Amino acid sequence: MKNIAIDKIDKEILSLLQRQSDMPVADIAEQVGLTSTPCWRRIQRLQQQGIIAQKVALLNAAELGLHMTVFVQIKAARHDGKWLDNFANHVSAFDEVVEFYRMSGEYDYLLKVLVADMASFDHFYKRLVKGIELNDVTSSFAMEQMKYSTALPLHHL
Repeated sequence: MKNIAIDKIDKEILSLLQRQSDMPVADIAEQVGLTSTPCWRRIQRLQQQGIIAQKVALLNAAELGLHMTVFVQIKAARHDGKWLDNFANHVSAFDEVVEFYRMSGEYDYLLKVLVADMASFDHFYKRLVKGIELNDVTSSFAMEQMKYSTALPLHHL
């Protein structure tokens, strides 16, 4: 963490915004015990410091027909900068990939993929492996989502 001071009020503001980013500043201010202007200034400072990265609408995947979550583990074919750049660009171009990590352990990369059904995943998979050298690809299909949250833990602050 950067050398940024976050006090109790900042923490409360962040907690509220993580639950509802479009909450009016007046409502946030009331809940944290400030007037609107100082609350607005704090939110602006948190944005300028990069703590609030962006405000977005979270969509319901199931309501949009994205009923299948797949975790794809990949072993790299090579471990050089050129291959990594090509691979990162290749994977990042897929809308179906909603999370993409370089990992330690047996597999080098982990993708979280959202698709409508098995046919959609098969189509994605064929495009994923085409034109990029990979050593191994393993997919695991989520049976049930037990927890989902976009809220970051703040208790350590």
